[in-house]
Amino acid sequence: MKDVEQLESQNITVVIPAFCVEKEIEDVLYSIPPFVKSIIVVNDASLDKTESIIQKVKLQDERVDLVSHPTNQGVGGAMISGFKKAVDSGADIVIKLDGDGQMDPSFLITLITPLLNNQADYTKGNRFYDFVALRKMPFIRKLGNTILGFMTKTATGYWNIFDPTNGYIAIRAEKLKQLNLANIATSYYFETSMLANLYLINARVVDVPIPAVYKDEVSNLKISKVIFEFPFRLLRDFLKRIFLRYFLYDFSMVSVYITIGVPMLLFGIIFGAIKWIDYAQRAVEAPTGTVVLPMMCVLLGFQLILSAIHLDIQSMPK
Repeated sequence: MKDVEQLESQNITVVIPAFCVEKEIEDVLYSIPPFVKSIIVVNDASLDKTESIIQKVKLQDERVDLVSHPTNQGVGGAMISGFKKAVDSGADIVIKLDGDGQMDPSFLITLITPLLNNQADYTKGNRFYDFVALRKMPFIRKLGNTILGFMTKTATGYWNIFDPTNGYIAIRAEKLKQLNLANIATSYYFETSMLANLYLINARVVDVPIPAVYKDEVSNLKISKVIFEFPFRLLRDFLKRIFLRYFLYDFSMVSVYITIGVPMLLFGIIFGAIKWIDYAQRAVEAPTGTVVLPMMCVLLGFQLILSAIHLDIQSMPK
């Protein structure tokens, strides 16, 4: 970890997206440690007293700056506004801290240490390292994160990360400037969208063990949003990543394996299914060659795709 002088030399900015968090926002703001130079709170058209409470704290803490959205733009939209203001203000490191009290500010140093030590460009919390805290996590969240974890690894190319929807994140401003913020999702897909776009600029991403704080707050994230929005977006980001990384920006053995393996696998499955149905309907035994050909295509295609995945894992930004 960097010493105090090096920590103080960094312009560290916290961005807080706030929507209807009148019960928690004041405690969150007062708990942010002194080494944070600037606190940007984005009030995303809250329907309660959130903004007036922020204004009150702002009078007592000169670090607090308020950005108000006239209409709700979602957590991603609030963060994009905060990112832009942080970059314009000369931040070196930008941290996302939710306004509902689920993220413990005492872990801020833990989160940014890999950035300070130049070991990463982007860090994110991972609640799954702490088994004690994990037992307190609602079951539906554990199940959803487990499924989304693997899907996100495949879509984003960051095979070393887990807990993809964890919003406790920090990023070096120099990498933030390289991102096209117009491509970042404004919905609850924000965190995953960040990972997908960070891969395209070769950013190093590191998981940091940080337990979540679960109180009596009600999450605004609906299961229906995850079920209907995430799979389509993940598939789109996966196809975009593969095309850009292995066919537009470069052409490597992964490209060769995909070019040969995918058509071979599909041919084996489709041809085999057609022939199986045909011979089954006619109640005759299929010739050996008709059985062996699709089987070999499926096995070889699957092996080539596994080889492509192996090389893809090795080519992660490091």
